[in-house]
Amino acid sequence: MHISVEHGDNFATIHLRGEFDTYYCKHLAEQIDALVASGVTHVVLNLRLVKFINSTALGAIIKSSKLLSSKGGKLVIARPSAFCRDIIVKVGVDRVVPIFDDDDAAAAGLFSAAKAKPKAAATAGDDESSVLFAPTDAARIEHFLSATRLAKAPSGTAPAATSANWQGVGRMASLDERGLRFTWNGGDTGLDAFAMGQLLSIGTELKIKFRLPLFKQGYCEATATVGEVEERDTGVKIGARFTKIDEKTLGAVRQYASDLKFLKDELRKATGA
Repeated sequence: MHISVEHGDNFATIHLRGEFDTYYCKHLAEQIDALVASGVTHVVLNLRLVKFINSTALGAIIKSSKLLSSKGGKLVIARPSAFCRDIIVKVGVDRVVPIFDDDDAAAAGLFSAAKAKPKAAATAGDDESSVLFAPTDAARIEHFLSATRLAKAPSGTAPAATSANWQGVGRMASLDERGLRFTWNGGDTGLDAFAMGQLLSIGTELKIKFRLPLFKQGYCEATATVGEVEERDTGVKIGARFTKIDEKTLGAVRQYASDLKFLKDELRKATGA
């Protein structure tokens, strides 16, 4: 990763480029310490060209923010890449370090109570917390999702969804080495919460794809069995235990869970919660 510092009238901007992982945390800390020593305590952290960031790096950002605040200054983030923004918002780091979509707004935010404008949420399939799932028994999908409920593609476009290729898109609620929990609002199936619960009833085997954004890009895959079903006004919450998952992915899941715990602890310290 490359780090450069640009000085303004009464603040500085630190530009990062590349992959911000554990190795470079000490370099960010050194830059922050040097700025504080020179009397600069208001800093913009530009993450536009950062294509990957891990939990230790997020922790370093939180610690830098705490240090600058203790000196009467402030740290804000400017123009984060889509990957960085998704992680920062998902973990909650933006509650401590505000995000701004352009450099001028970020600079203004250093010296005012201006709030960063929230960005539109990603579509379901692009959300880092998306869980893609489907019962392994195609007959089960066929039973609950009749031909009229399966998506129909217009002429000349991709093939319509069938019981063999249908998949639901849920939102991850929690994840550990034993399994995961996710919520599902039914998408465009037309199913009510009771029918969703029947489709994903206890004992149903699922093919699942999920992401570990702090650890790797792309989807991880596993097979899981539903062990919990909770009907809600907006859909269902499903708990599923892994029954087939490769060791490399399982190791990544363990690290991901550890990373989230670390970040929650750091956020708790930073907010005094």
